[in-house]
Amino acid sequence: MPKGYVDVPFYTTRRNMRMLPLWIKRHQNSLMAIVLLAIIAIVVRLLPHPPLSEPLTFSKTFYDSNHKLLRVTLADDDRYRLWTPLEDISPYVVDSLLLHEDQWFYYHLGINPISLMRAFWATYIGGGNRQGASTITMQLARMHWKINTKTIAGKLLQILRAIELELMYSKHDILEAYLNYAPFGRNIESVGAASLIYFDKPIAQVNLPEALTLTVLPQSPTYRIDKLTGVAGPALVKARNQLFERWQDAYATEDNIAALFKAPLIMRQPEQLPFTAPHFINQILQQAQFAEHDQTITTTLDSHLQKIIEQQVSVFIERNSPKGIKNASVLLVDSQTMAVKALIGSANYFNDAIQGQVNGTLAKRSPGSTLKPFIYALGIDQGVLHPMTILKDVETDFGFYTPENFDRRFTGPISATEALIRSRNIPAVFVASKLKSPSFYQFLKQAHIQNLASEEHYGLALVLGGGEVTPQELATLYAMLPNQGKWQPLQFIESAHHADDMPPTQLLSPEASFMAKEMLLQNTRKQDILYKKQNRTIPIYWKTGTSWGFRDAWTAGGFKQYVLVVWLGNFDGTGNNAFVGADAATPLFFNIIDAINAYYPNAKLLVQPLPQNIKQVDICLPSGNLVTKWCQVKGKTWFIPGVSPITVDNIYRPVMIDNQTGLVACPPYNPNTSHTEVFEYWPSDLARIFAKAGMPKKLPPDSSHCLAPQTYLGQPPKISSPLKNVVYQLRVTNQKNERIRLAATADGEVKQLYWFIDNQFMGNSTPNQAIDWLPTRSGLFKLLVVDDLGRSDSRTIKVSLLE
Repeated sequence: MPKGYVDVPFYTTRRNMRMLPLWIKRHQNSLMAIVLLAIIAIVVRLLPHPPLSEPLTFSKTFYDSNHKLLRVTLADDDRYRLWTPLEDISPYVVDSLLLHEDQWFYYHLGINPISLMRAFWATYIGGGNRQGASTITMQLARMHWKINTKTIAGKLLQILRAIELELMYSKHDILEAYLNYAPFGRNIESVGAASLIYFDKPIAQVNLPEALTLTVLPQSPTYRIDKLTGVAGPALVKARNQLFERWQDAYATEDNIAALFKAPLIMRQPEQLPFTAPHFINQILQQAQFAEHDQTITTTLDSHLQKIIEQQVSVFIERNSPKGIKNASVLLVDSQTMAVKALIGSANYFNDAIQGQVNGTLAKRSPGSTLKPFIYALGIDQGVLHPMTILKDVETDFGFYTPENFDRRFTGPISATEALIRSRNIPAVFVASKLKSPSFYQFLKQAHIQNLASEEHYGLALVLGGGEVTPQELATLYAMLPNQGKWQPLQFIESAHHADDMPPTQLLSPEASFMAKEMLLQNTRKQDILYKKQNRTIPIYWKTGTSWGFRDAWTAGGFKQYVLVVWLGNFDGTGNNAFVGADAATPLFFNIIDAINAYYPNAKLLVQPLPQNIKQVDICLPSGNLVTKWCQVKGKTWFIPGVSPITVDNIYRPVMIDNQTGLVACPPYNPNTSHTEVFEYWPSDLARIFAKAGMPKKLPPDSSHCLAPQTYLGQPPKISSPLKNVVYQLRVTNQKNERIRLAATADGEVKQLYWFIDNQFMGNSTPNQAIDWLPTRSGLFKLLVVDDLGRSDSRTIKVSLLE
């Protein structure tokens, strides 16, 4: 028989088995009651219940892109409260809570009968001090249902509610809820909010001294903490240290952790919480740019850049306040992501005298001339001009509208680039008057400029700031220049993907946006002291603006990967002669750029790729057209083949002069008695401007005595390809390999040939070279070739594109 085995007689086993049904029968009612209660308990637990967080509202925590705290908002009931899952709470906090509050938490059903009897006897019979016996579950019941437990009836209700909690929720849920309901002094509730406020860290990262401090606070949330130094009072330190003594009895503790308890206990107070970028955070809150249940919002803001700009604005306003400059708004945007990196809505959020709580970056203001770059960009796209097109800055009447320049003067012929950076009004209005589809008004509507009146309401005055935009809207426009003409909305929250987000919209071609930016890069800054001290300058594209009545001063532009918009003025619209964009806003604009470059000297420059359909060509600068042999001043310009308007220069022309009389020689010419001189042929309106400015141009000589007009010497070029009377049939599917070759013969003195299709410049070549042309449609085309002496040849060709 195996060791330990007990032999039980068979008849004894049978007798016990006969007695078992009798015992069950005798206690069947009690057993059924127990089973029924068990079933009810299981059903109650399995039934869906509202989460314990349901009656609460919570704070929002806002962080910058580097996860630095910007602000903690109050919940709807003016409490700091954050809901933290139990898994995200430090084990130090959980273990110390159970040690301090309820060691039998996992073993009771909501109440501890022994503790209740001891507390009842001490409080009501023994005549001693009032004692508590509330379990964690009972405390949660009191807070959850707001029960007054100072009476016996209230205490009984608390007990019933505690049992109800145990039946409906798991121990995990009850413990989690308690930690998120508990008060921690002042208007702070929940262990997550307390850890963030007092110790500036998530509750998962607190050390043991901090965890024990948080554990003892709910029982005595009025413990003193010095509001100035944040040093905890003796009572709080004593309570924490007493709990630590119990902790050491229950858990092994290393010496280095014990040493932490000798250091001063410093706790941040709610009034010391950061309040960074208030206008920025307020805008996110007002526009609800996050899910309602989100407690942690990571924004796009860079708090370091925000601080740099705030300091520059503060110093600038202090220095210029004697001029009446008291307010400013600044916006810094990463053009690659459209993330708002810094936002200053006013010079001082807390200054009521300047309406400091108004977010000026959302205020509609007259933009002055800051919109002109986009008029020129549209003109480039629609074939009105290229960067070096010569425009007329002369007195012009546009129907019922006769604009003036800011200085009330006219400069005569001026390149488009110079007209833009010098902010000449007449050329800008002329370009806008030539825009078709879209018009400048339609472009602004496509760029989501809000609350514009009708197009008829503005007319051409819209060009000079007749409409109103916000600094935020202006920033999205300037971000198009480095973004290849794509409009995108600003982003305020990291990784925010909402269904109502607007996708990028191509409003300008990559070529036009590139050229407009290149034009603005020619705008040079004043040689101030800071600029001269810089070891390495960076490219900056920028434009100023001044509104009518000197109400608004602007400077907008970009550097590196950023777009920067600066506005100066008064929110009530009061004018000030100091509000001139170039004199007021521009210095602050460059102060900010210099400060950012000083802090980040090694930041990489943004390299914008050269658009594919863009080329550079030599031009004659006085006319903005292709150079000839006679051109006296040469330069270069960007152009879009087949789009940009460009012809051969006709300002500089050769004239045969008789050697003896000095008059125009009449054909036929005798090279022994005549010579060639070059004269400038200017339109009469521009000639008058030169004369008025004290720079009269020499008049070309009179040739009316000649019976026949002069002609250039030599033979004009002859087109050798494409051929005459040939229909060029090209397959659409193989266009890349089936191009038409453009070639011509020319006199030996010719250096360049210029090719045009339907009067649109396609490119240039030497007489020994050819260029390829890829037609995009079927039909008749006029082909023109002009040499650099102004002589030409042309022919009409027919193209048929086959599917």
